[in-house]
Amino acid sequence: MAIPKRKRSANDCDRGAFGHLALSKGKACPCPQVVRLLTKENRARALVSQPINLDLQQKAIAIHDRLCAEYGCPIPYFHTLDPLSELISSLLSHRTKNRDSGRAFKQLVAQFPTWAAVRDAPTAAVEAAIAPCTWPEQKAPRIQQVLQLVGEATNGEWSLDFLQDMPTRQARDWLEALPGVGPKTSAAVLCFSQLRGRALPVDSHHHRVAQRLGLIAKTMAVGPSHARLEALLPEEWNAQQVYDNHEVMMLHGQRCCFYQKPACDRCVVLSLCPYGQAR
Repeated sequence: MAIPKRKRSANDCDRGAFGHLALSKGKACPCPQVVRLLTKENRARALVSQPINLDLQQKAIAIHDRLCAEYGCPIPYFHTLDPLSELISSLLSHRTKNRDSGRAFKQLVAQFPTWAAVRDAPTAAVEAAIAPCTWPEQKAPRIQQVLQLVGEATNGEWSLDFLQDMPTRQARDWLEALPGVGPKTSAAVLCFSQLRGRALPVDSHHHRVAQRLGLIAKTMAVGPSHARLEALLPEEWNAQQVYDNHEVMMLHGQRCCFYQKPACDRCVVLSLCPYGQAR
């Protein structure tokens, strides 16, 4: 069954269940919900907002240049989805192989003609449509919950194109206020969708390569690594260059810097890699 609308509470403002993140002016209102959210996000970012070491930034650029030469930059964008479709696609991709999440997304949009239809469908029907992905029993109600909130926040327009008019950090905060959306998903929506925003996603391959190269601490988790790794990229880089950085780091993790038995003997960044040199 479809997720019912959440009952109004004293913590809600007059913009509704999720509309307390104002869309018209791109500013958050001072609801207790939003204050708690932004305080939490600011604390998280403060953990990685240390001054950037210029030598480390130069190393990151040198790594990027070598990997771009190896894998061929600029790299074509692999998606041309609108931002709401990219959001749903990204939610399906959590802990799922690209092939399987792609099948799940295609089956979902083939079975339901609109996002409103997905929101209002029996949850079991949505779960069946996205069966190729991992944990469809968890992702189906979560997707319906997200669509419920997006529908309310956009007055039924079913478009996240307004994110284009927000500063990147503010757009990511808006997305990360949605259930199940963290730094990787918010970056993916802005970077991979038609918005073509300047945001750096970090997947497990990217994260592993960055740790081994010494760009981030061995103890830094994937979530906080987004802010730290993006801060190493030059401010003048455009969205394509930021996207290329993610793609070449990911590709290197898939094709050379494997989780087990990395191929250090043919690694183009071995001379910059303390992990590889210590093996």
